[in-house]
Amino acid sequence: MYFGAMNYPILPVLEEIETFAAMGFDYLELAMDPPEAHHERLQVQSAAIMARLAHHRMALVCHLPTFISTADLTASIRRASRRELRASIEVAAKLKARRAVLHPSFIGGMGRNVPALAAGYARESLDEAVRCADDVGLDLCLENLFPQLTPFGTPDDWEACFERYPQLGLTLDIAHAHIGPGGMPRILDFISRFKSRLRHLHVSDNFGRWDDHLPIGEGRIDFPAVAAALKQIGYREGVTLEIFSENRDDLRRSRDQLAAMLEPPARRHTV
Repeated sequence: MYFGAMNYPILPVLEEIETFAAMGFDYLELAMDPPEAHHERLQVQSAAIMARLAHHRMALVCHLPTFISTADLTASIRRASRRELRASIEVAAKLKARRAVLHPSFIGGMGRNVPALAAGYARESLDEAVRCADDVGLDLCLENLFPQLTPFGTPDDWEACFERYPQLGLTLDIAHAHIGPGGMPRILDFISRFKSRLRHLHVSDNFGRWDDHLPIGEGRIDFPAVAAALKQIGYREGVTLEIFSENRDDLRRSRDQLAAMLEPPARRHTV
């Protein structure tokens, strides 16, 4: 098992690497969002980023840009968003990322009134992202969001998704899966049903209503049950702490709590 943390994109990436290295994290999950981690800025800094990661013996996972509109009803907005996504995938490959995480397209605005049309645009966007990742040799994982925001919200939706994209992996965001009625059963269903596709985890706590990004133990997620389910399937891949409290030491404490649930410290794996 290996553990990572996600940068805050308003802070310089090289500084974030130093912060997480000092905390003993195994990898950086690079949120590729402006102002500091837009693909154009990362392209300029690519050699320095790779050198810093190598110096600290840290690996890299890239989180492709979040705040784009790849399924917007306006064609020009879709085109611009998909250009941003393609460029980000290419830079992630240049940075030799271990894998890249993709949010499925958000369905917002008037798109919620024509869900079938918006879902079609979302599938087109995912088709293009998967092809682009294949072209550059990048391992792509799709992250679960909330059913009201995306056509890929529930475990049942993902059955068809994985049938369409046999190369696609799953980044299971435990906190996202917990939101709404039946949160814990849904988390455990994702883990057991898609164990062969599960390549990456995002972890934070919440109370089942909002994506609070709380430290482990400060919400209502049953993390001992989550850890038991992960051990049951033999999960040995990456775990990114998505905890955005002001006290960065919450990252370290949450990691250590989770690591103790998942495996004895003496058997920690490195990247």
